Amino acid sequence: MQITTYPSVLTLEETAQYLRLSPEVVVQQANIGKIPGQEIDRTWRFLKSAIDDWLRCRDGRTILLRQAGAFADDDTLTELEELIYHARQESTINLNNL
Repeated sequence: MQITTYPSVLTLEETAQYLRLSPEVVVQQANIGKIPGQEIDRTWRFLKSAIDDWLRCRDGRTILLRQAGAFADDDTLTELEELIYHARQESTINLNNL
């Protein structure tokens, strides 16, 4: 039996393989908040530890609270924040045009 080692941050494809689901199902579940993940510039990323926690307890709020500080020392945190704020701003602009 071959053992696959996964990195701490997974791509969509790696997450699908890890969970033995299709990428489409993973995206669908992540979009509605069932699977913990972040879409960054149209690319999904998943913390393996968050996926493992999700598999163990299936309580999204508990997982979120446990993972809250996971990005604290991440060098890309500033870029991630900017992308989130930009996406939110576009969302607000789109709603104001309705």
